[in-house]
Amino acid sequence: MTGTPVTGETETLGPKGAVPAGLERFYSQALTWRDCRALAHDDESKRAFATRDVRCATISVPLDYAKPDGRTVSLGLLRKQATGTKIGSLLINPGGPGVSGMSAAATIAGQIKGTELAEKFDLVGFDPRGIGVSEPRIVCLTDPEMDADRVEPDNATVADEEAENKDFAAKCTERSGGADVLANVGTREVARDMDVMRSVLGDEKLNYVGYSYGTRIGTAYAEAFPANVRALVLDGAVDPNEDPVTQSIEQVKGFDKALDDFFAWCADKRSCTVKDRQTLRGLLEGLEAKPIAVGTRKLSQSDATTAVAAALYSDEAWTFLAGALAELAQGTGEQLMTLADLYLGRGEDGKYSGTMAALVAVRCVDEPRLTDRGQVEEATRKIIEGTKDSFMAATDPPLAALDPCAFWPAPNTSTPHQPKVDGLPPVMVISTTGDPATPYQAGVNLAKAIGGRLVTYEATQHTVFMQGDACVDKLGTRYLVDLQLPTDGTRCRG
Repeated sequence: MTGTPVTGETETLGPKGAVPAGLERFYSQALTWRDCRALAHDDESKRAFATRDVRCATISVPLDYAKPDGRTVSLGLLRKQATGTKIGSLLINPGGPGVSGMSAAATIAGQIKGTELAEKFDLVGFDPRGIGVSEPRIVCLTDPEMDADRVEPDNATVADEEAENKDFAAKCTERSGGADVLANVGTREVARDMDVMRSVLGDEKLNYVGYSYGTRIGTAYAEAFPANVRALVLDGAVDPNEDPVTQSIEQVKGFDKALDDFFAWCADKRSCTVKDRQTLRGLLEGLEAKPIAVGTRKLSQSDATTAVAAALYSDEAWTFLAGALAELAQGTGEQLMTLADLYLGRGEDGKYSGTMAALVAVRCVDEPRLTDRGQVEEATRKIIEGTKDSFMAATDPPLAALDPCAFWPAPNTSTPHQPKVDGLPPVMVISTTGDPATPYQAGVNLAKAIGGRLVTYEATQHTVFMQGDACVDKLGTRYLVDLQLPTDGTRCRG
């Protein structure tokens, strides 16, 4: 059935565009759209899926694209249909890895209501394989195990850490459906899944907005299917050539710069009682010796550090952070616990979204693993030297221990490299000068690597497009609607 679907109705729009041999049944499958609330599985999705005028569906894709007749997995899609004459679908991925694209799309649909983008594109968010609505889900620790892991003592030895990491990998394998599932949750597979989505949604060419890690997915798609791209907006870029050690160092430096910006903002505000690094470090070190009770739980130093970092993602959270630190100085930690819970995906019901498990699982197949102890020690030394005096390194210094990926049951399927994107049409890259999570230079490097047009946003936050900045939103809209790229050197100010 074709046409505009209502709840529970089915439409067949594919296959569209090029179809790889052996994958015809996936590229031509029908979509049955229904009320999203039936698919809600945690606090975030319950809130997001209650949004009016959105519908959800699931599609089937091969677990292993090398074995298209073998086991399949299910992926969740959420769609807000265009209100006017449609150009096509606009796929969204908010990054992580591990964050729900379905929930993100529902939120963004509300933010762009009444705009030209909402008029001319079906906004479509998807949960990548292993995440959210998609099945099988990546599951590593139980909810009680996650809570316990957050309050473990910080004086663990290398042997303690490695035993815990080995156990974590074993539990991920057992609870996620086996080694073959974990072998096929990487960016390489997600990029191929997006091409199936493009076809079943009825689009000859892909339109895509990727944030943060979502830029890595977009880059992988551009490499695999350059001729299938109409428009890519990559915001908060991951540098495709950067090795994991350098990436870790640059990210810690990025959060350190954002902390300096926060304290500069705090300088003349009465609401800020914690105004400098020394005071903050003292409070965090106090938590190492004596965590603060928050209800039946305890706020650890690790959780408090996570909470501070979470609030540094956007200056819109700084007022809340100032209050949370003032509260900590008074000996209570409810607000910091709230920030840490939000970042780690813990709902009010005590259940975790699975974001952190998925982040580890994807990283373990996306990046080269270190199993040689000499290499681990060298990498740790570089990180310690490269992040010296940073607030994150001071409160959470790295151990020279084999991480969970060293014990992973599947090999990595990607490595940092120079993308090969011959035939890719012009794309748009947005990078923010004070981005703590994906520092500005990473966006400069990505734009150069794929021949993209760079837009510089001057602010302290992580990602910006379709979040209310008139300058960036206008540039992105003109590109997505008319394929009109900004001029070289374009800058917007927050």
